[in-house]
Amino acid sequence: MTKKVNNKAENKSKQKDTKSKKTAHKEEEKLVNEMHEDAKEEDAVSEEQEQDELSLLKNTVEEYKDKYLRLSAEFDNYRRRTLNEKMEMTKTAGQDILLNLLPVVDDFERAMLSMKETDDKEAIVNGIELIYNKFRDFLSQRGVKEIDAMHTDFDTDLHEALTKIPAPKKKLKGKVVDVIEKGYMLNDKVMRFSKVVIGE
Repeated sequence: MTKKVNNKAENKSKQKDTKSKKTAHKEEEKLVNEMHEDAKEEDAVSEEQEQDELSLLKNTVEEYKDKYLRLSAEFDNYRRRTLNEKMEMTKTAGQDILLNLLPVVDDFERAMLSMKETDDKEAIVNGIELIYNKFRDFLSQRGVKEIDAMHTDFDTDLHEALTKIPAPKKKLKGKVVDVIEKGYMLNDKVMRFSKVVIGE
């Protein structure tokens, strides 16, 4: 009798163990399924975030591309405009100077007419000197000045040596003894070098 009771108790215990194992197994499966569901949800959220980030990046790229195209177009317009302005300036740049030279040309024409009508050489010379002085004043007002070269030390920044000759005096060795063509500067920049002869 005790054996039967023991067997029954054992069977009940085995059944309980089997039931609890089945329950534990079911709960384990349930947990695994829940974890899979959570992982799927996380993947879906992660994928959605990636899509949002990708969309944001695409929008940013489009925005920068648009800004670049606008800036490029503005620069092209600016370049064309400044090029046109430069062309206009070069066409009319000398107008002021030429306009101020016209009175000198008028004086020369008057002098040539008076040369034909008069034999007074002194008056002709005086007239030409007046025109020459007027023209030099005009040049000096524009910043043009003559390079003083005669009997100065030879300077390659100002002079161009055409030839060398024996110096007429000892103190003129290495100095300019003759000026073939005068040099000029415009606002402290050499416009034309003085063509000179050097004493040696």
